[in-house]
Amino acid sequence: MNQYRERNVTKAVIAAAGFGTRFLPQTKAMPKEMLPLVDKPIIQHVVEELVGAGIKDIIIVSNYSKRSIEDHFDVPSGELTKTLENGGKLDQLEAMRKISDMANFVYVRQKEPLGNAAPLVYSGHLIQDEPFIYAFADDFFVATPSRFQQMVDTYKRTGGSVTSCRRLVSDVEYDRYGVVSGQQVEDGLIKMDSIVEKPGKANAPSDLGSFSSYLFTPEMLPYVENIWEQYDPSLGEELKIQDAMQMMMDDGLDIYGLEIADGTYYDAGNKLEYLKTLVDFALVREDIGEEFREFLRSKV
Repeated sequence: MNQYRERNVTKAVIAAAGFGTRFLPQTKAMPKEMLPLVDKPIIQHVVEELVGAGIKDIIIVSNYSKRSIEDHFDVPSGELTKTLENGGKLDQLEAMRKISDMANFVYVRQKEPLGNAAPLVYSGHLIQDEPFIYAFADDFFVATPSRFQQMVDTYKRTGGSVTSCRRLVSDVEYDRYGVVSGQQVEDGLIKMDSIVEKPGKANAPSDLGSFSSYLFTPEMLPYVENIWEQYDPSLGEELKIQDAMQMMMDDGLDIYGLEIADGTYYDAGNKLEYLKTLVDFALVREDIGEEFREFLRSKV
């Protein structure tokens, strides 16, 4: 299916409605997406990567407790502006203003936790008939070119939907991530025929995991609506994006699994992985990296 190939990808949806219970009590008052990687919140790294790949409109699906995300991507307050001006910190003020100018931000509230497909239920009316990126606010790749740029380039070549992937490296990852299978079309790229969520190693169809993000053609949205219409909360099930993807593939629509090249995957959604991510980001900083490295050496 190549009818969407000529359409530029300019919209993205970021799922940011979770309560971050693994980080309590810190996340009682501050969203986990706003946890800092040195001096920049996690979600800003995702936004900057999207903007770098040509995204202009970003829909952030959150909940009532995430107002600080909206504030972060707004213009600096009058009080902060005056403080920076009075202190002669005009470079910092300009940097703050650029944050709000990166993209057009739209905020949608998700009313209840329903699963990883729910943000598209709530935001689908804003996407309409356009390809879009669907990403999460607490995990990402650091890659050159960026993960999103690699996905957009693949979409332009194939006209199909794309999921970002990497090889699974430990048995426990088969219990944490989705696993995809399909026919290889080129190095690092398969045309998928299945995706299984958290299958365990014994039942996994391959060693290629689905991580972090998707680029969907607008054909995805009716399938999300379909699983939403069939949803029965009394069964204790979740709305899974993987179910909608499998329905698409079963109907002959193309989804490609792209192994992100020259990249490192970071999952900042749990305590240990967040700390690992924070250390890596601190070590590459020009202003503090070397001193921090020496500090770590003194401790270990």
